[in-house]
Amino acid sequence: MSAVAGAVIDARSGQAARREHILDAAEACFARNGFHRTTMQDLAREASMSPGNIYRYFDSKEAVVLGLAERDRERGVVLVESLERAGDKRTALMGVLARFFLDLTRGAAILRLDVWAESSRNPAIGAMVACSDEEGRTWLITMFDAIKTSPDCDSAALFDAVAPLMKGIIVSRALSDDYDAGPAVAQLQAVIDAGLSGPFPLSHLDLETGR
Repeated sequence: MSAVAGAVIDARSGQAARREHILDAAEACFARNGFHRTTMQDLAREASMSPGNIYRYFDSKEAVVLGLAERDRERGVVLVESLERAGDKRTALMGVLARFFLDLTRGAAILRLDVWAESSRNPAIGAMVACSDEEGRTWLITMFDAIKTSPDCDSAALFDAVAPLMKGIIVSRALSDDYDAGPAVAQLQAVIDAGLSGPFPLSHLDLETGR
């Protein structure tokens, strides 16, 4: 490798590290102060960098949130790939759900709620949230289709049934510092198992009588 090529790689590695450092600082600021109240100057102080340096990597708070979302997506891809190499798709799915919800910190959950709230006021954040939600929905439905044990399983209906459960875990984690997600994750996995083996049980209930 030439000296020039080595210098380019070192520079890119340094830029990536600084970008990660800024995202870590942003995550801490947003969780502590909220998205709306946090300024780029706050991010600069948290990251121990000048505002000018922050703007070299992100030109707005919206860009920072997009960076956080992209980092989460990349980490999710790596986790899924590692779990799929270690086992089958069902094991990978249940492992991803368990790891995500059990490892979710209160700060990360609070940040998720704050971004959801901001998405109703900020078109750029709204578009990002909608895109992220659709990617998650598509991935889960595809996984359900791949691992279902009955042709009667309606993967889209199963997703609609478990989506509120997943959001509920995030909300509960945000509201309570000592929240134990274990029982809720076990319930989520049980509901998915039931849906994969046939028509989702609630599809047979009469919506008026509940029977």
